[in-house]
Amino acid sequence: MEKVVLVTGASAGIGKATALELLRAGHIVYGAARRVPKMADIRDAGGHALALDVRRPEDLERVIGTVVAEQGRIDVLVNNAGTVLHGAAEDIPLDLAHDQFEVNVFAPARLIQLALPYMREHGSGTIVNVSSVGGEIALPLGCWYYAAKHALEAYSDSLRMEVEPFGIDVVIIQPGIIRTDFEDRTAQDLREISGTTAYRAVAEAMAAHAEAQLGENSQGSDPGVVATTIREAVEAARPETRYAVGWLADKLLELNRTLPDREFDKLATNFAK
Repeated sequence: MEKVVLVTGASAGIGKATALELLRAGHIVYGAARRVPKMADIRDAGGHALALDVRRPEDLERVIGTVVAEQGRIDVLVNNAGTVLHGAAEDIPLDLAHDQFEVNVFAPARLIQLALPYMREHGSGTIVNVSSVGGEIALPLGCWYYAAKHALEAYSDSLRMEVEPFGIDVVIIQPGIIRTDFEDRTAQDLREISGTTAYRAVAEAMAAHAEAQLGENSQGSDPGVVATTIREAVEAARPETRYAVGWLADKLLELNRTLPDREFDKLATNFAK
């Protein structure tokens, strides 16, 4: 069945792969991102490309309004746009922490508020919130990113129970390590924020590790595996509530769920060295 889909963060990585995967499956797809020229291939494949800065409330309203005005409905919202920040909790300026929540939590929440009336009107819909294994686990020097993803998952769990009576599904996607440009600034952030502080040793170790894993050296999964999972969730009559997908996703989540906290802490801090 053809569905009308909005995918945020569609200019690269998981978002672009998802938009193209859903187009190939025959759905009506709107990709939204700040870098509109980067979505030319979505247009070429028969989709739509909309300018969207999720930090701008007027952009959020305009994008939902455009989809509904052109299609008469919105069946699927894929909240994929996000940002990441690395540095020690003691060192990170709180304005940067606020931004993590603005992009990773409040923007998705506002899009959901805008889309839900149309989904309720049609008695169906699917909201896909792209989280991370970081929605359950936490590693050193990433506290605000992990806090935001934890918040997104708790929000999604509560939302799921609220909207189920209206025929609306809420799905959480938990990617593991994926080959995208999402983490390209990790080493730079670590050095700029914590490279000269009391946490400089672990910051440098993590920065060096991040650099070693970039590009051709990355062991991460292709974003297409996440896109395929999202398509399966969108097309399922009754999707799972959570999908862990990609390199190390299941393993990291299993370790976090089964190991005592301090044992997981040891594993996480050794991984960072």
